[in-house]
Amino acid sequence: MADQVRLSDALNELALAPTRALDDALDAYYAPDYTHRSDGKTLDRAEFTQLVAGMRDRVVSGTVTVLDEIRHGTTYAERHVYEITMTDGTTARREISVFGSFAEDGRFRHLSETGFDLAPDETTPTA
Repeated sequence: MADQVRLSDALNELALAPTRALDDALDAYYAPDYTHRSDGKTLDRAEFTQLVAGMRDRVVSGTVTVLDEIRHGTTYAERHVYEITMTDGTTARREISVFGSFAEDGRFRHLSETGFDLAPDETTPTA
């Protein structure tokens, strides 16, 4: 299997601190048959691309802090906190848990996520 990608790198490239075109970033991290499940809804790659494009237009800046990350063969799990500032000045801070799988080339084939909002001063244990 090829080197596997990291979700935190994908998040930075897609929306938090993009340095390349959206299609190039998507191709670097997500397989052509990628699916994304969030809030009970599964998106195919085209729907996911639309979601990310909308986020990219609305996010001014952000950070992602990885709390846990596990890889075993083609299985992936990661937990992170992201903080973002939107174009309208609002901010968000969420903890997200992600479970998924890699394609043979090391890109993500599927990710399922769930998360919750955090208060600005709430800390997250990492143990």
